[in-house]
Amino acid sequence: MTSRRLFLAGGAAMALSACSSTGRDRFNLATVIHVAEPWASYYSMKVDEQYPVPGIDIRRIPEQYWRQEVAYNGPERAGTIVVNTTDRFLYYVQQGGRAMRYGVGVGRDEGLNFRGTATISRKAAWPRWTPTANMIKTQPERYGPVAAGMEGGIKNPLGARALYLYRNGKDTHFRLHGTIEPYSIGQSVSSGCIRLINQDIIDLYNRVPVGTKVIVRA
Repeated sequence: MTSRRLFLAGGAAMALSACSSTGRDRFNLATVIHVAEPWASYYSMKVDEQYPVPGIDIRRIPEQYWRQEVAYNGPERAGTIVVNTTDRFLYYVQQGGRAMRYGVGVGRDEGLNFRGTATISRKAAWPRWTPTANMIKTQPERYGPVAAGMEGGIKNPLGARALYLYRNGKDTHFRLHGTIEPYSIGQSVSSGCIRLINQDIIDLYNRVPVGTKVIVRA
């Protein structure tokens, strides 16, 4: 496979959210590495965004979690999203027994994790984030300062995109979204939502329409 330079750039990040993670990893300062295609293109810095998305050193994430098209033999129809929280994969089912597979990070708090079927009823680019009342009540020192919410941007815990899951017309408060901590992909460190690398959630966001069926299973 051909190799090309992958440009990385970034700065400080903030970890806050019902869909946030631990704050252990931060984006690297600008550097250049060599990565095979197509991943060099997938994970390079995206400068055509409202807020430039830093490139990441994809070598720091296990290869099975890199975005890739794979064989898929499940019963779901093309156009369905299937999230396997145990294996840390999200599949966007395609025609002909294929699927686009993305690595994800999942929640460590079982009581907050969603299971079952839902529908994407809203999509947002660079979404605003607001902690829930329960989060503010249980962790006032952490979430109180941002109780009024946080505008979209590179420091926002929801990342570059968010897909909002509804069931029976009601918000589940569960999201598929980006992350400010890409190197946590494949791990269980957030408070409940499904997070993807920002470059991956942008790709998924561009593929799926409102009304897409989502199945989340262990």
